Amino acid sequence: MNLIIDIGNTVAKCVAFDGNDVAEHQLADNRTLDGLVQLAVRTRPQRAILSSVVPLNSDMRRRLALLPCPLTELTHATPVPIRNGYRTPQTLGSDRLAAVVGAASLKPGKDLLVVDAGTCITYDLIDATGLYHGGNIAPGLHMRLAAMHHYTGKLPLVGAEGETPLTGYDTQTAIRSGALQGIACEVDGYILRLRQAYPELEVLITGGDGPKIAVLSSEAGTGGYDEWLVARGLNAILNYNEQLQKHEKE
Repeated sequence: MNLIIDIGNTVAKCVAFDGNDVAEHQLADNRTLDGLVQLAVRTRPQRAILSSVVPLNSDMRRRLALLPCPLTELTHATPVPIRNGYRTPQTLGSDRLAAVVGAASLKPGKDLLVVDAGTCITYDLIDATGLYHGGNIAPGLHMRLAAMHHYTGKLPLVGAEGETPLTGYDTQTAIRSGALQGIACEVDGYILRLRQAYPELEVLITGGDGPKIAVLSSEAGTGGYDEWLVARGLNAILNYNEQLQKHEKE
């Protein structure tokens, strides 16, 4: 059993993998990791891996130290089963790296665009040879909605849930559709441009707002959403490092 700890800007996902399958999962506060140790006690993992896009505070480190198994923290120096072409690997978010590893593990030998729709939206390209080319970072759905309210004098703060017509019929739908339909057009634009160089490009979408985007995107295709893509990548990296250690001992 592997324990995956994916700490994002909004929430921490703690996932226990039995082989390549999700056995149990739990959301935790991304500042305290409440519930992590209890999950580890229930699942009895042999090893664990951590990816965090936020600094680890004392509460988090205390709970991580209580884990009953060795912990690997994913950094730019951690061996991964792909080739990393990012020019500044030390500044690459570990969640982005894990997401492309997860995509490559699900669809090996494919040109892939990974769209992770969380607090920010990231667009990352890995080609059929396993070379990660890099990608882009854009504001996420809730960030766009909050920004329109914060940086204007009269626009209200609109929630993400509700109707999203192609053209809004009142201020609420105009703001919500402007953000969400705009993201869908952004996704479709990346896909169309990348397919000029990679005609067989496939798309995998993950992140909390991924389902909304997958529904509205006309180019992403059906069945391209995977809630556990980052966790799958972390699981693959953990298994890869375990194999490397075994070979070193032989």
